[in-house]
Amino acid sequence: MPTFRIVVMLKPGVLDAPGQAVARGLAALDFPAAQVRMGKVIELDVADDQVHRLDEMCARFLANPLIETWEIARRPEPSPVAGGGPDGGASDGTSAGAARVREAGT
Repeated sequence: MPTFRIVVMLKPGVLDAPGQAVARGLAALDFPAAQVRMGKVIELDVADDQVHRLDEMCARFLANPLIETWEIARRPEPSPVAGGGPDGGASDGTSAGAARVREAGT
């Protein structure tokens, strides 16, 4: 079954209160960011005969079409190399730091 990553973001012009809160928090920690937009990432394993319905899934359930947009991308197969991805990160595309955090929290 192929895996798809769906990124849902607020449309431009829609108030992004969580993004503003993160921007203020980063600035307070001396990590200023010109703009922060918060969204959500959804990963789905979908049967081959249902791939054509991904956009419908987003429009009807995973996102609110009035205020959100979405992008659908097929995830590449994991790298068969035992050492991780080409950038030294984990083979699932995360950075090595993110992989360490995830392992520590489990």
